[in-house]
Amino acid sequence: MPASELLRPNDPERRAEDGNSAYALERLRRYLDAGETRSGGRMPTERQLAETLGIGRRAVRRALEVLEAEGLIWRRQGSGTFAGPLPAENSAEQIATTDFLEIMEVRLRLEPQLAALAAMRAKPAQIARMHELADRIVQCEDADARELWDGTLHRQIAQAAGNALFLSLFDTVNRLRQDEAWQAIRERARGGNGTRDITLRQHHAIIDAIAARDPQAAANEMRQHLLMLQEKLIRQTSLDGSET
Repeated sequence: MPASELLRPNDPERRAEDGNSAYALERLRRYLDAGETRSGGRMPTERQLAETLGIGRRAVRRALEVLEAEGLIWRRQGSGTFAGPLPAENSAEQIATTDFLEIMEVRLRLEPQLAALAAMRAKPAQIARMHELADRIVQCEDADARELWDGTLHRQIAQAAGNALFLSLFDTVNRLRQDEAWQAIRERARGGNGTRDITLRQHHAIIDAIAARDPQAAANEMRQHLLMLQEKLIRQTSLDGSET
């Protein structure tokens, strides 16, 4: 079936009844599933999609935002919307244009909510795994390994939240924070003054709140953990700037 038919509503009455973001998302999923636009190929503009679907551009824009978060499309300002996952070179470009303060701002709004959801939904095996990962982090002598296991712990919490869209957002942020330059800054920020012991206690406090099925406490513990990291990162980058 041609892509235009996949996008086109079955009849005017249904189009009028379902002229919203959920309907736009349904039609766009069918369009992508049909593979009419090859992976990496440019999709029709928001205006063209809105005209074809017979609904407002706002609904189309919201549907595209969901598809982008799921990794089914990617967008570049001034170039358009493309089918398929974000190419590696574009991920590198995104890393280069995003600083750690932006990442921390997003993490502070995202991860406490994930911890709260995990407190409501985490399975016992997932909680046990969280404790194992928290201990594994402090046992690592290699900075790269610590970053790897730290990211794995935070992703386990995100996964235990049981929300696929939240998890995809977490993965997007997590890819950005894996840049080697930022890893070096974070490692210096975590060094000295018993920071590793503090981090271990904070990690276990988050996990204990999740195990206690206390969403508010889990969110608060995660927020305090990230705020400490943010403060140390700001202090470290200020020191780095004063040395140049």
